[in-house]
Amino acid sequence: MPARHLYRLLFLGLALFALPAAAQVSEFTLDNGMKVIVKQDHRAPVVVSQVWYKVGSSYEPDGITGISHALEHMMFKGTETHGPGVFSRTISALGGSENAFTSRDYTAYFETLASEHLETALRLEADRMRNLLLDPEEFRKEIEVVKEERRLRTEDKPSGMVYEQFNAVAWRASPYRNPVIGWMNDLDNMTLEDLAAWYKRWYAPNNATLVVVGDVQPEHVRTLAERHFGPLPTSDIEPLKPADEPRQAGETRVQVRVPARQPYLMMGYKTPIVGRAEEPWEPYALFVLSSVLDGGESARLSRELVRGSGIAASAGASYGSYGRLPGMFLLSGTPTDKHTVAEVEKALRDAVERLRSEPIDDNELKRVVTQAVASKVYEADSLFNQAMEIGILETIGLDWRLIKTEIDALKAVTPEQVMTVAQRYLVDDNLTVATLVPLPMDGKQPAPRSASAGGRHGS
Repeated sequence: MPARHLYRLLFLGLALFALPAAAQVSEFTLDNGMKVIVKQDHRAPVVVSQVWYKVGSSYEPDGITGISHALEHMMFKGTETHGPGVFSRTISALGGSENAFTSRDYTAYFETLASEHLETALRLEADRMRNLLLDPEEFRKEIEVVKEERRLRTEDKPSGMVYEQFNAVAWRASPYRNPVIGWMNDLDNMTLEDLAAWYKRWYAPNNATLVVVGDVQPEHVRTLAERHFGPLPTSDIEPLKPADEPRQAGETRVQVRVPARQPYLMMGYKTPIVGRAEEPWEPYALFVLSSVLDGGESARLSRELVRGSGIAASAGASYGSYGRLPGMFLLSGTPTDKHTVAEVEKALRDAVERLRSEPIDDNELKRVVTQAVASKVYEADSLFNQAMEIGILETIGLDWRLIKTEIDALKAVTPEQVMTVAQRYLVDDNLTVATLVPLPMDGKQPAPRSASAGGRHGS
């Protein structure tokens, strides 16, 4: 089954998903340590069930990168009770859908189906939590599927290559330097024994959260969770060693030279996140800052670089407020045919400098808050997104109740605070720049230039 991945989830930041009154949310913990959170939404006889594991690529040591994602693939290959593919066929036969995704900080498995069939989903999830059948032949086939996925998403995709190399040189100590899908060498050398040990260590009720959202009653969900997950044994899970990123002391640059049709630029400034900032308002000010630059057609980058000067065919900014570890404020751009990457970089730097030197106006701030409220209302229509917001926050070590205060926190941001975070974090000594230098699509290499002819590059 092809796994759907949300690589850009933390990259773009958690959207302002909707969560109605706290009275509709119940939570409890089973005797074996598994947390269960239930949110009632009785608009339709449908339920979303998600099991979240506190493990992803940022948990992986060197040598076995990509193992969390590889294990996700194997979770659909059968247990001692149900053969390969039975899980998916059973949910499909009930008119439901299911899938999974792996990210830096978590792995999650989900089903959407009629409320009356919730027990079937929980029974199947509980079965594969501790009883996965890791067949050598299935592993040999599936690891090749993973490697092909890596080729399609990275090796054969110029922007994917840039993003991977950008992270690899930007982070010195943070495990965010490794790709979620893993390095190809590690995939080539991964063994079934590696996978079995990883599964045994992390896939346990005391390392998982069950989130159920939809047309359900909390006490009924509790009964089902205790029946199917309650008997499962726990794992001895030792806390991870701290992976604090050292302070960057100078701009880092890297060139990625691959066959491509267009050049491309990515810039990133290391920034704090909710729960790990010097001041609690800083992440919200950074979110506002990113939305001022890139929050629709009226935002500055679209208005000035794309439609205005015409320097860029596309330009964007993004910031993720939430993560297990600090992330980055990202800028990107593609020049139009008559312009260069250097011009796009200068234009992006000028946009940042303006934010450092001039407070945003009240109209821009009002636009950002209005969009955030609209997003909150829109996302309320999705059971899946309501469950996602809860699962993400709980799995990265935060409280889902933070969602209730997001809008108020954004409304409290001042133009002066936006300027302060720009001055504090969007500085050259805290910057990494990655540039895609297109090589001919026919594979013919251009003649090498002398060192004096090129710009700065390398890390």
